[in-house]
Parts: sequence; structure tokens; C-alpha cells
Amino acid sequence: MTEATLPKHHTATQSERKVILASSLGTVFEWYDFYLYGLLATVISAQFFSGVNETTGFIFALAAFAAGFAVRPFGALVFGRIGDLVGRKNTFLVTMGLMGLSTFVVGLLPSYASIGVAAPVLLILMRLIQGLALGGEYGGAATYVAEHAPNEKRGLYTSFIQTTATLGLFAALLVVIGTRMLVGEEAFKDWGWRVPFLVSILLLAVSMWIRMQLAESPVFQKMKDEGTTSKAPLTEAFGQWKNGKWVLIALLGAVAGQAVVWYTGQFYALFFLEKTLMVDGATTNILIAVALAIGTPFFIFFGWLSDKIGRKPIILVGCTLAALTYFPAFKLLTEAANPALAQAQASAPVSVITNDSDCSVQFDPVGRNKFDSKSCDIAKAFLAKGGVSYSKIDAPAGTIAQIKVGNQTFTAPDPNAVTGEDRKAAIAAFQKEVKAALTTAGYPAKANPDQIDKPKVVAILTFLVLLVTMVYGPIAALLVELFPSRIRYTSMSLPYHIGNGWFGGFLPTTAFAMVAATGDIYYGLWYPIVVAAATVVIGLIFLPETFRRDIDQ
Repeated sequence: MTEATLPKHHTATQSERKVILASSLGTVFEWYDFYLYGLLATVISAQFFSGVNETTGFIFALAAFAAGFAVRPFGALVFGRIGDLVGRKNTFLVTMGLMGLSTFVVGLLPSYASIGVAAPVLLILMRLIQGLALGGEYGGAATYVAEHAPNEKRGLYTSFIQTTATLGLFAALLVVIGTRMLVGEEAFKDWGWRVPFLVSILLLAVSMWIRMQLAESPVFQKMKDEGTTSKAPLTEAFGQWKNGKWVLIALLGAVAGQAVVWYTGQFYALFFLEKTLMVDGATTNILIAVALAIGTPFFIFFGWLSDKIGRKPIILVGCTLAALTYFPAFKLLTEAANPALAQAQASAPVSVITNDSDCSVQFDPVGRNKFDSKSCDIAKAFLAKGGVSYSKIDAPAGTIAQIKVGNQTFTAPDPNAVTGEDRKAAIAAFQKEVKAALTTAGYPAKANPDQIDKPKVVAILTFLVLLVTMVYGPIAALLVELFPSRIRYTSMSLPYHIGNGWFGGFLPTTAFAMVAATGDIYYGLWYPIVVAAATVVIGLIFLPETFRRDIDQ
């Protein structure tokens, strides 16, 4: 690729504004559909997985949610290939249709009580179709906008696509809250949950109509007219090292770091506030929403800035700041959102005295497993359920586990010595003693709303969102510019969806497992920190700067 001669000024034409609006609006609706399931996972569990116990049902519901992330790279391969063979416009019309129709069908599906096991099977099938569709949508929208944009404003134009995931999440949240308020909580759990899914057919109709007014990308149309389109996009993109190496560099030197920063700032922060710091759900949602509202315009700002100074420095600086600041930022978040907890952790630290070989892995995503067959499990499970951070003190193998709160020590029951009702009674007495000690030491059962420093919490959350906008705002332009036109849709879609679907999509679960395994509420942050730091190193060495490239070839 060659560098373009850039004009000094360019004002967006009406046609270009229409391209940005239509592409962005359609992608907002696709994210609305995708995140709707996550917001309603608890209700869906009761409707579609009621044939098993409640715990297993919720795990299945979460697994179905994860399935949408897991298949996104496969959607990138399928629809990326089609996009490079038949065109950008027609391909993302297909992906939009699949997403909208599969979401609408979820609203019509009979429950488990009506058709038995066929209900969850159909639900998972719809979720897989959603993931495949999203895998093809993003690359198409980003490529389409970029190929309409003047070289000197490609970062700015594509940054509007980068706002769509946040706006789609907002839209889904507003529709769910509005429906709940309109029909009432009981009716919502019974049938009202279907309404947000059914509404998607209206969004589909509007966005399809808008996108059908658009013409094909001028870059693709030129290739088609000249007969230079790729005949085998997958082979050319991934079977030849000269292009395949850029796919790996894009993934490891840019997208992986971008993905973990994105999911930490917008999802893990929410989880940390609500589940770890025990801030009530309504307050958490409002605080996150305010931070997102403040931060969202910076997607546009950093997209614009990347046209001036380049994509690479902004993305890598964002990853560097994340790696350096996550630990202090989340510790400040604890002090601001739950100061009583922060004070108690400082004045009366908790530790578990045990041998690791005597412990199970404390990973219980729904909080219902009974860790009562080992003394170590009894001690750790009680602390994990209460969201109490603790350190570990090694002891000889076979030692009966103890919990130390400040200067007080409590010995857990020995499951080998007590069984049946006696074991239950011993565990209850042990938990009562430890709970009393924790309460005396100042450990709160939940965050006190009157003590939450809301301006400080919003400031910290906004900082985390700003890191998201730094890494995410310029990424679409960077990916478009890395690859030649004939295989651009295919090549850029795969690293984007492996990064965001796998590295990012599974971050909350992975980070939570790390916290549960160690007892340290901040330990899960090592996952995004290590990935972001690795991205900086690989990006500095291998990632080229692309912002002056001419992509019309």
C-alpha cells in the first residue's frame, strides 16, 4: 500500500453523512439484539431451563449467552468471505436480517413447560445465529464506512461505528426498564420479557429500509468493475503468510489489548461494583450509565485524533495506562463505593490458614454449591459468599483450616469428625462466630448508600471508560488500513472477533474464577493487565502505523 496525498480540508457530504448514519444505526440495533439476552438471562433461565434444578438452569442460561461470543469468529469467516466475494452492502443486509429475525423468534419461542427440551435447543440455536450474524456485521459496517471516507478523516468517520456497542447496550437497558415499569414485575417474568425481543422486528424493518437506500462501497464497486475481486478470500487471507502474519499482528498487537480494556471498563467494573463491593444493582446501573454518557463522545474524539497523530500511539498508550492504573483505580473504587469495607480490610485483614492441597477451587458462579466436605472449603466458601477478601497462610497438609480476622482466630469444623445434622450445626455455629467477628471489625453486609462518594465513583468509572475510548475509537480504521481491499472484510473481521469475542467476552468469567481461586478481590485484574501489557510489547515491535495509507487498492 502507498501513502495518500491528503487534502487539508474536507467537509462531509450529504452522501457520506447518510453512510455513517445508516451503518451506525444498523449496528446499534444489532448490539441491542445481542445484549438483550444478557440483561434477561435470569428470566430466560426460568422460562427455558426449568426442567433442571435452578443452579444448573442458570449455568445453562449463561452458557447459552457465552455461545454467542464463542461463534463470533466463525461468523467473521463466513460473512467476511461473502463480503469480499459479493460486496459489503448485501452482506451486512444479510447479517442484519439474521440478527433481527433470530431475536424476534426468541420472543415467540414456547417455554420448557410447553414443549420440553426442544425449547432450550431452539433458544441456543437462535443465540448461535445471533453470534454468527454479529461476527459478520461489524467488519461489514466498518469496512463500508471506511471505504466511503476520505483518507484524512477515516478515523473520525469509523469512530461513529465504535460508539454503537455502548449505544446498543443503552437501548436494550431502556427498553427492558420501560417494559418492566409498564407491565409490572410479575407480568414481566410471565410474558412481558418477550416484548423487548418482539420490538426488534420494528428496529429491523427501519434499519433494513435505511440500509437498502445505500449504494455499494465505491472501493468494492471499482474492484468488481475491473474484475479484481478475490476468488478465494479465505485462502488468500489466511493461507498466505504475507497476509496471515498481519492477521496475527492485528490480533496480538492491537485487538487483544483493546478487547480486555473494553470489557474491563464497561462490564467488569459493573460486576465489581455490584458483586464485590455490594453496591445495589439500581445504583450501580445509574453510576455506570452516567460514566458511559460522559465518556461516549470520546470515541469520536480519539477517532478524530488518530487522523492527526496515528492509530498506533493512541491504542498502545491506552493499553499502557490500563496496565499501569487498574490496580490503583479499582482500589480507589473500593474506597469510594464502600469505604467501610476498605477501612475494615486495612484495619482487620482476613486470612485463611490452610494447605492448598486440602482445598477445592472456589469457583461457584451462581453461589449455590455446598463446599462442606473439607474444612478449607467451609472456610473459603463462607468468605467468598460474603465477598470478603482474604490472604492465604500456608500450613502443613492435613491441618484443619482456620480463619483469622485481625487478631482473632476461628477453627473450621472437621467434616471427617462431624456428619449429617451435626455437621450442619457445626458449620452454622462457625459461620455465626466468624460473621460476628467480621461485623465487629467493621466489614459491612452491603455498601451503605449514604457513604458512597458518588462523584468520585463516577470520576473513576469515567476514567476507565476513557481508556476504553482510547483503544476502541481508532481500532476500526487501523484494521481496515492493515489489509488490501480484495480481502479486507475477511482479514479484519477474524482478529476483531477473536479478540473481542474470546479475549474480551470471557474476561468477566475468567477474572471471577481467578478471584474465587485466590480470595483476593483484585487478583482478577491480572488478566486484563497481562494481556494489555503483552499487546503493548507486540504492538511496539510489529504493528505498523497505518493512518496515511491509501486503502483504495
